[in-house]
Amino acid sequence: MASLLRWVQVTVIAVACVYPAIAQSPQTGSSQPRSDAREPSSRDRRDSIFYPGDTEQPKVLLRKLFLNIALDQKDIFTSPFHVSRENTLPWLLPIATTGGLIAADTHIADAFENSKGQVRWGNRISNIGAAYTLIPIVAGSYVYGAWRDDPKAREIGVLGTESLLDSLIVAGVMKEVFRRNRPDEKNPGQFWGGGTSFPSGHSIQVWSIASLLAHEYRHKKIVGVTAYSLAGIVSLSRVAAQKHFASDVFAGGAMGWFIGRYVYDTHMSHLSHTHASILPSIAPVIDPGHRSAGISLILDLSPR
Repeated sequence: MASLLRWVQVTVIAVACVYPAIAQSPQTGSSQPRSDAREPSSRDRRDSIFYPGDTEQPKVLLRKLFLNIALDQKDIFTSPFHVSRENTLPWLLPIATTGGLIAADTHIADAFENSKGQVRWGNRISNIGAAYTLIPIVAGSYVYGAWRDDPKAREIGVLGTESLLDSLIVAGVMKEVFRRNRPDEKNPGQFWGGGTSFPSGHSIQVWSIASLLAHEYRHKKIVGVTAYSLAGIVSLSRVAAQKHFASDVFAGGAMGWFIGRYVYDTHMSHLSHTHASILPSIAPVIDPGHRSAGISLILDLSPR
Protein backbone atom coordinates (compact mmCIF):
# COMPACT_ATOMS: atom_id res chain seq x y z
CA MET A 1 0.00 0.00 0.00
CA ALA A 2 2.81 2.39 0.87
CA SER A 3 4.42 1.67 -2.49
CA LEU A 4 1.14 2.34 -4.30
CA LEU A 5 0.65 5.63 -2.48
CA ARG A 6 4.21 6.58 -3.34
CA TRP A 7 3.59 6.05 -7.03
CA VAL A 8 0.30 7.96 -6.90
CA GLN A 9 2.22 10.82 -5.33
CA VAL A 10 4.86 10.56 -8.05
CA THR A 11 2.23 10.65 -10.79
CA VAL A 12 0.45 13.69 -9.34
CA ILE A 13 3.71 15.58 -9.00
CA ALA A 14 4.86 14.59 -12.46
CA VAL A 15 1.61 15.79 -14.02
CA ALA A 16 1.90 19.11 -12.20
CA CYS A 17 5.51 19.60 -13.18
CA VAL A 18 4.78 19.57 -16.89
CA TYR A 19 2.09 22.28 -16.89
CA PRO A 20 4.23 24.39 -19.21
CA ALA A 21 4.71 21.45 -21.57
CA ILE A 22 1.47 22.37 -23.24
CA ALA A 23 2.88 25.87 -23.66
CA GLN A 24 3.77 24.45 -27.08
CA SER A 25 0.02 24.13 -27.71
CA PRO A 26 -1.52 24.60 -31.15
CA GLN A 27 -2.41 28.15 -30.15
CA THR A 28 1.10 29.21 -30.97
CA GLY A 29 1.90 26.63 -33.61
CA SER A 30 5.24 24.97 -34.08
CA SER A 31 8.47 26.89 -34.03
CA GLN A 32 9.13 28.10 -37.55
CA PRO A 33 11.50 30.68 -39.00
CA ARG A 34 10.12 34.15 -39.61
CA SER A 35 9.75 33.50 -43.33
CA ASP A 36 7.49 30.53 -42.57
CA ALA A 37 5.28 32.38 -40.10
CA ARG A 38 1.55 31.76 -40.19
CA GLU A 39 -0.64 33.74 -42.51
CA PRO A 40 -2.00 36.94 -40.95
CA SER A 41 -5.05 36.20 -38.85
CA SER A 42 -7.58 38.21 -36.91
CA ARG A 43 -6.34 40.41 -34.14
CA ASP A 44 -6.49 39.25 -30.54
CA ARG A 45 -5.70 40.82 -27.19
CA ARG A 46 -1.97 40.20 -27.55
CA ASP A 47 -1.79 42.37 -30.65
CA SER A 48 -2.43 45.51 -28.60
CA ILE A 49 0.62 44.72 -26.47
CA PHE A 50 2.83 43.36 -29.24
CA TYR A 51 6.49 44.37 -29.01
CA PRO A 52 7.41 46.45 -32.09
CA GLY A 53 10.68 46.15 -33.95
CA ASP A 54 11.90 49.54 -32.85
CA THR A 55 12.99 50.66 -29.39
CA GLU A 56 10.12 51.83 -27.23
CA GLN A 57 10.09 54.12 -24.26
CA PRO A 58 10.83 52.18 -21.04
CA LYS A 59 7.42 52.91 -19.48
CA VAL A 60 5.50 51.61 -22.50
CA LEU A 61 7.76 48.60 -22.87
CA LEU A 62 7.45 47.62 -19.21
CA ARG A 63 3.67 47.87 -19.40
CA LYS A 64 3.57 45.57 -22.43
CA LEU A 65 6.06 43.20 -20.79
CA PHE A 66 3.99 42.66 -17.68
CA LEU A 67 0.73 42.36 -19.63
CA ASN A 68 2.31 39.67 -21.81
CA ILE A 69 3.55 37.85 -18.70
CA ALA A 70 0.03 37.92 -17.24
CA LEU A 71 -1.32 36.26 -20.39
CA ASP A 72 1.58 33.78 -20.36
CA GLN A 73 0.75 32.68 -16.83
CA LYS A 74 -2.89 32.19 -17.73
CA ASP A 75 -1.94 29.99 -20.68
CA ILE A 76 0.66 28.02 -18.70
CA PHE A 77 -1.50 27.20 -15.71
CA THR A 78 -4.59 26.39 -17.77
CA SER A 79 -2.63 24.22 -20.21
CA PRO A 80 -3.80 20.91 -18.62
CA PHE A 81 -7.32 21.77 -19.78
CA HIS A 82 -6.16 21.86 -23.40
CA VAL A 83 -4.76 18.35 -23.62
CA SER A 84 -5.77 16.59 -26.81
CA ARG A 85 -4.86 13.47 -28.71
CA GLU A 86 -2.35 15.46 -30.76
CA ASN A 87 -0.34 16.79 -27.79
CA THR A 88 -0.53 13.81 -25.44
CA LEU A 89 3.03 12.66 -26.09
CA PRO A 90 4.69 15.87 -24.78
CA TRP A 91 2.86 15.18 -21.52
CA LEU A 92 3.56 11.46 -21.22
CA LEU A 93 7.32 11.65 -21.73
CA PRO A 94 8.01 14.19 -18.94
CA ILE A 95 5.54 12.38 -16.65
CA ALA A 96 7.28 9.04 -17.10
CA THR A 97 10.77 10.50 -16.80
CA THR A 98 10.00 12.63 -13.75
CA GLY A 99 8.23 9.73 -12.04
CA GLY A 100 11.17 7.43 -12.64
CA LEU A 101 13.67 10.01 -11.39
CA ILE A 102 11.71 10.70 -8.21
CA ALA A 103 11.79 6.99 -7.43
CA ALA A 104 15.54 6.86 -8.13
CA ASP A 105 16.57 10.22 -6.60
CA THR A 106 18.26 8.76 -3.53
CA HIS A 107 20.27 6.24 -5.54
CA ILE A 108 21.38 8.90 -8.00
CA ALA A 109 22.45 11.27 -5.20
CA ASP A 110 24.44 8.47 -3.51
CA ALA A 111 26.31 7.81 -6.76
CA PHE A 112 28.09 11.18 -6.42
CA GLU A 113 31.26 11.56 -4.40
CA ASN A 114 29.51 14.14 -2.20
CA SER A 115 32.78 15.60 -0.93
CA LYS A 116 33.20 19.15 0.35
CA GLY A 117 35.10 20.06 -2.80
CA GLN A 118 32.30 18.76 -5.00
CA VAL A 119 29.70 20.76 -3.11
CA ARG A 120 31.85 23.90 -3.21
CA TRP A 121 32.45 23.73 -6.96
CA GLY A 122 28.85 22.78 -7.61
CA ASN A 123 27.69 25.96 -5.87
CA ARG A 124 30.17 28.09 -7.80
CA ILE A 125 29.25 26.71 -11.21
CA SER A 126 25.52 26.91 -10.53
CA ASN A 127 25.82 30.69 -10.11
CA ILE A 128 25.71 30.84 -13.91
CA GLY A 129 22.02 29.95 -13.76
CA ALA A 130 21.09 32.32 -10.94
CA ALA A 131 18.61 35.13 -11.57
CA TYR A 132 21.17 37.75 -10.54
CA THR A 133 23.40 36.49 -13.38
CA LEU A 134 20.82 35.98 -16.12
CA ILE A 135 18.74 39.14 -15.65
CA PRO A 136 21.69 41.53 -16.24
CA ILE A 137 22.65 39.49 -19.32
CA VAL A 138 19.25 39.79 -21.02
CA ALA A 139 18.88 43.41 -19.93
CA GLY A 140 22.32 44.11 -21.36
CA SER A 141 21.25 42.52 -24.64
CA TYR A 142 18.38 45.00 -24.93
CA VAL A 143 20.58 47.96 -24.05
CA TYR A 144 23.16 46.86 -26.60
CA GLY A 145 20.46 46.42 -29.25
CA ALA A 146 19.08 49.89 -28.58
CA TRP A 147 22.57 51.41 -28.69
CA ARG A 148 23.73 49.60 -31.86
CA ASP A 149 20.29 49.52 -33.53
CA ASP A 150 20.32 45.70 -33.51
CA PRO A 151 16.73 44.34 -33.69
CA LYS A 152 17.81 40.78 -32.81
CA ALA A 153 19.61 41.87 -29.63
CA ARG A 154 16.58 43.97 -28.59
CA GLU A 155 14.24 41.05 -29.22
CA ILE A 156 16.39 38.67 -27.17
CA GLY A 157 16.53 41.23 -24.37
CA VAL A 158 12.75 41.63 -24.23
CA LEU A 159 11.78 37.99 -24.80
CA GLY A 160 14.58 36.82 -22.50
CA THR A 161 13.25 39.01 -19.70
CA GLU A 162 9.73 37.69 -20.33
CA SER A 163 10.95 34.07 -20.27
CA LEU A 164 12.92 34.60 -17.06
CA LEU A 165 10.05 36.25 -15.20
CA ASP A 166 7.64 33.57 -16.42
CA SER A 167 9.96 30.84 -15.16
CA LEU A 168 10.50 32.57 -11.81
CA ILE A 169 6.76 32.78 -11.23
CA VAL A 170 6.13 29.15 -12.20
CA ALA A 171 9.00 27.90 -10.05
CA GLY A 172 7.89 30.02 -7.09
CA VAL A 173 4.33 28.73 -7.24
CA MET A 174 5.37 25.10 -7.54
CA LYS A 175 7.93 25.34 -4.75
CA GLU A 176 5.18 26.59 -2.45
CA VAL A 177 2.82 23.83 -3.57
CA PHE A 178 5.19 20.87 -3.15
CA ARG A 179 7.57 22.16 -0.45
CA ARG A 180 10.07 19.37 -1.00
CA ASN A 181 13.07 19.17 1.32
CA ARG A 182 16.50 19.62 -0.25
CA PRO A 183 19.17 16.89 -0.11
CA ASP A 184 21.09 18.79 2.58
CA GLU A 185 18.03 19.29 4.81
CA LYS A 186 16.33 17.10 7.40
CA ASN A 187 14.22 14.33 5.84
CA PRO A 188 15.75 14.90 2.37
CA GLY A 189 13.42 14.41 -0.57
CA GLN A 190 10.24 14.56 1.50
CA PHE A 191 7.40 16.39 -0.19
CA TRP A 192 5.33 18.88 1.82
CA GLY A 193 8.11 19.00 4.37
CA GLY A 194 8.62 22.75 4.19
CA GLY A 195 11.52 22.82 1.71
CA THR A 196 12.00 24.51 -1.67
CA SER A 197 13.71 21.78 -3.69
CA PHE A 198 11.09 20.99 -6.35
CA PRO A 199 11.52 22.19 -9.03
CA SER A 200 15.01 23.65 -9.45
CA GLY A 201 14.82 27.40 -9.93
CA HIS A 202 18.29 27.55 -11.50
CA SER A 203 17.35 24.86 -14.03
CA ILE A 204 14.06 26.40 -15.09
CA GLN A 205 15.69 29.81 -15.52
CA VAL A 206 18.77 28.75 -17.46
CA TRP A 207 16.84 26.34 -19.68
CA SER A 208 14.25 28.99 -20.54
CA ILE A 209 17.03 31.26 -21.82
CA ALA A 210 18.84 28.39 -23.57
CA SER A 211 15.61 27.42 -25.32
CA LEU A 212 14.92 30.98 -26.41
CA LEU A 213 18.45 31.41 -27.81
CA ALA A 214 18.30 28.08 -29.62
CA HIS A 215 15.03 29.07 -31.30
CA GLU A 216 16.18 32.61 -32.08
CA TYR A 217 19.35 31.27 -33.72
CA ARG A 218 17.89 28.07 -35.11
CA HIS A 219 20.08 28.33 -38.22
CA LYS A 220 23.25 28.70 -36.14
CA LYS A 221 23.47 25.31 -34.45
CA ILE A 222 26.54 26.28 -32.43
CA VAL A 223 24.41 28.76 -30.45
CA GLY A 224 21.92 26.08 -29.45
CA VAL A 225 24.62 23.52 -28.66
CA THR A 226 26.50 26.03 -26.49
CA ALA A 227 23.35 27.25 -24.69
CA TYR A 228 22.07 23.75 -23.98
CA SER A 229 25.50 22.56 -22.86
CA LEU A 230 25.77 25.39 -20.32
CA ALA A 231 22.21 24.72 -19.14
CA GLY A 232 23.04 21.04 -18.68
CA ILE A 233 26.20 21.88 -16.71
CA VAL A 234 24.25 24.23 -14.43
CA SER A 235 21.59 21.57 -13.83
CA LEU A 236 24.18 18.93 -13.01
CA SER A 237 25.99 21.34 -10.69
CA ARG A 238 22.83 21.79 -8.62
CA VAL A 239 22.81 18.05 -7.94
CA ALA A 240 26.54 18.09 -7.22
CA ALA A 241 26.04 20.97 -4.77
CA GLN A 242 23.44 18.88 -2.92
CA LYS A 243 20.81 21.55 -3.46
CA HIS A 244 18.53 19.47 -5.67
CA PHE A 245 17.68 15.94 -6.67
CA ALA A 246 17.84 14.71 -10.26
CA SER A 247 14.04 14.93 -10.61
CA ASP A 248 14.11 18.56 -9.44
CA VAL A 249 16.54 19.66 -12.14
CA PHE A 250 14.85 17.58 -14.84
CA ALA A 251 11.42 19.02 -14.03
CA GLY A 252 12.84 22.54 -13.93
CA GLY A 253 14.76 22.05 -17.16
CA ALA A 254 11.73 20.64 -18.99
CA MET A 255 9.51 23.49 -17.86
CA GLY A 256 12.17 26.06 -18.72
CA TRP A 257 12.62 24.65 -22.21
CA PHE A 258 8.91 24.76 -22.92
CA ILE A 259 8.57 28.27 -21.50
CA GLY A 260 11.37 29.58 -23.71
CA ARG A 261 9.81 27.94 -26.75
CA TYR A 262 6.35 29.19 -25.84
CA VAL A 263 7.49 32.82 -25.50
CA TYR A 264 9.32 32.63 -28.83
CA ASP A 265 6.44 30.94 -30.68
CA THR A 266 3.86 33.35 -29.31
CA HIS A 267 5.93 36.34 -30.40
CA MET A 268 6.55 34.87 -33.86
CA SER A 269 2.91 33.96 -34.44
CA HIS A 270 1.79 37.50 -33.60
CA LEU A 271 4.50 38.95 -35.79
CA SER A 272 2.38 37.86 -38.76
CA HIS A 273 -0.77 39.52 -37.42
CA THR A 274 -1.90 42.92 -38.63
CA HIS A 275 -0.94 45.87 -36.46
CA ALA A 276 -2.46 49.28 -36.96
CA SER A 277 -0.14 52.19 -37.64
CA ILE A 278 -0.46 55.87 -38.42
CA LEU A 279 1.41 56.91 -41.58
CA PRO A 280 1.07 60.63 -42.35
CA SER A 281 1.52 61.87 -45.91
CA ILE A 282 1.14 65.23 -47.65
CA ALA A 283 -0.46 65.55 -51.10
CA PRO A 284 -1.01 68.63 -53.30
CA VAL A 285 -4.62 69.65 -54.08
CA ILE A 286 -5.34 71.66 -57.25
CA ASP A 287 -8.83 72.77 -58.31
CA PRO A 288 -8.69 74.49 -61.76
CA GLY A 289 -12.41 75.20 -61.72
CA HIS A 290 -12.12 77.42 -58.66
CA ARG A 291 -8.56 78.51 -59.45
CA SER A 292 -7.33 77.32 -56.09
CA ALA A 293 -4.45 75.20 -54.86
CA GLY A 294 -3.34 73.78 -51.54
CA ILE A 295 -2.07 70.74 -49.69
CA SER A 296 -3.80 68.01 -47.70
CA LEU A 297 -2.58 65.92 -44.76
CA ILE A 298 -3.54 62.24 -45.02
CA LEU A 299 -3.40 59.83 -42.10
CA ASP A 300 -3.32 56.19 -43.15
CA LEU A 301 -4.88 54.12 -40.33
CA SER A 302 -5.05 50.88 -42.29
CA PRO A 303 -3.67 47.69 -40.67
CA ARG A 304 -0.17 46.63 -41.66
